[in-house]
Amino acid sequence: MRKLLLTLCLLAVPAVGFASPVQSLLPGAEQRGAATFRLLGLPVYQARLFTKRAAPLDWSQDFGIELTYQRKLSQDDLVDATLREMRRLGYSAPGRPRFEACFKGVSPGDRYLAVSQGPDRVRFLRNGRTACTLNQAGIKRSFMSIFVGENTRSARFTRALLG
Repeated sequence: MRKLLLTLCLLAVPAVGFASPVQSLLPGAEQRGAATFRLLGLPVYQARLFTKRAAPLDWSQDFGIELTYQRKLSQDDLVDATLREMRRLGYSAPGRPRFEACFKGVSPGDRYLAVSQGPDRVRFLRNGRTACTLNQAGIKRSFMSIFVGENTRSARFTRALLG
């Protein structure tokens, strides 16, 4: 019983000395906004937008978006939805194999973090570990616009995410 109580107490204490993946990729980043994306009323993922010092989104600055999934989705579902949204928004998308290298299927609680590194590079982490980096002209705007662009699937979601 003592071991169980000790374990529970240790789990409740925040980890000290572990840098947030957001902070390691985007020094000075703070959460700007958060929102839950729903499809037919069911939560799909919770999103958080990180900007330097929680400043309003500025496309000329690097920023990050973290998605925490609320439901199980296959790799095909993630890749198809991403490519479909990029095309719907009028942006060129990397080939399917490049996204398949980045995205694996998810279960509730899995997290993907996308952090821009200039206009032509986005780095992806899955559950805190590097998944891939996409390099393509304009990839920052073409990918991130799915969540914080002018013509997203849910204006309410985007407004909340933008803070």
